[in-house]
Amino acid sequence: MQRNELVKYLNQLFQADKFKDYCPNGLQIEGTAEINKIVCGVSLSQELIDYAISQNADAIIVHHGIFWNKDAYQITGIKYQRIAKLIKHDINLIAYHLP
Repeated sequence: MQRNELVKYLNQLFQADKFKDYCPNGLQIEGTAEINKIVCGVSLSQELIDYAISQNADAIIVHHGIFWNKDAYQITGIKYQRIAKLIKHDINLIAYHLP
């Protein structure tokens, strides 16, 4: 399935546009355009990212993504490490919090 088709489907399924949330819902980090394997979890953690890599996943879908409205804009420390690994392995991060 194509990434854009999956995100469009999930946005409709979860009615993401009907929720005012603390974070961006939907695609947070863009990876490969073709998605064949998805790993799901509650919160984006290093362990979940490493598991997705070991499973050759193309996308991770979580409840708690990496970006939040009150977070600092700087991408440093743990946030940097997680984003760097996702980008290096071309893995999409898709998150839905309130929806």
